Amino acid sequence: MRFGAIDIGTNAARLLIGEIELEGKRHFIKKISYTRIPLRLGLEVFESGKISSSKFTEFSKSMQAFRLISEVFEVKELRACATSAMREASNGKEVQKKIKKETGVNIEIIEGSEEAKLILSTFFLMEFDQKDPFVVIDVGGGSTEISIFKKGEKVAAQSFKIGTIRILKGKVNRQSWEELADWINKYLKKGHKFMTFATGGNINKLHKLMGMKSSEPIEVSEMLDLSKKLRKLDLEERISEYNLKPDRADVIVPACEIYEFIFNEIGTKEVFVPKIGLSDGMIYNLYQKHQKD
Repeated sequence: MRFGAIDIGTNAARLLIGEIELEGKRHFIKKISYTRIPLRLGLEVFESGKISSSKFTEFSKSMQAFRLISEVFEVKELRACATSAMREASNGKEVQKKIKKETGVNIEIIEGSEEAKLILSTFFLMEFDQKDPFVVIDVGGGSTEISIFKKGEKVAAQSFKIGTIRILKGKVNRQSWEELADWINKYLKKGHKFMTFATGGNINKLHKLMGMKSSEPIEVSEMLDLSKKLRKLDLEERISEYNLKPDRADVIVPACEIYEFIFNEIGTKEVFVPKIGLSDGMIYNLYQKHQKD
């Protein structure tokens, strides 16, 4: 049974077509098709507070394309979720209604807590000792979500208005960083041993650039070295030297800044990168829903 998940983020819109398969006693998400469009809603929203008519046209065409791809793959159900940029756009609800009318795609504008919940739902499909304490850090274009687990139960979670596009637009102030540091120091004191996971397109790309195997963790010290090299290069140099797409080359540096800040506050030395995101959680959520029907 195939499902479609549209993740409308601050930096890009993504369509994942997938299905759930059983391997032994464990379920896993088989990814059939993945399409990414650099929509970049946040560039406008964090500057002007709304989505312009020209950006809406691009948005609508993207959703139409995603719907048609979903039809080609004959998905059982298609779900679309929008995050930080749509939450903050003054005309977000209006855009939501117009997209539904023009394309038939019903977009849900979800809160950071729901976003984190969907991402985390697929963590328990992975093979690791879930009774050990662990922390999950998801860095996006508009926000950063941190969730803490002990004995398989979530004990604390928070969404912060610190994201890569927000930093590029100069919309993250000192107070935001202080609030993040205070929260971490309250729940994740240095010296406490937490297994650390990081999600998001930028950490996935860093993991790849460092030549890591899929289950191999990133050494934070090595990530810091790569971050320094990236910072020294301008946009065009990052694109050519690291074979990055333009809409990745600009956000990867602020992403490094966010991860570095959090890793330093936590005191973590290595980070696991499971390469799962919101769309994976949406696929699994749709599968669970249809299992109950």
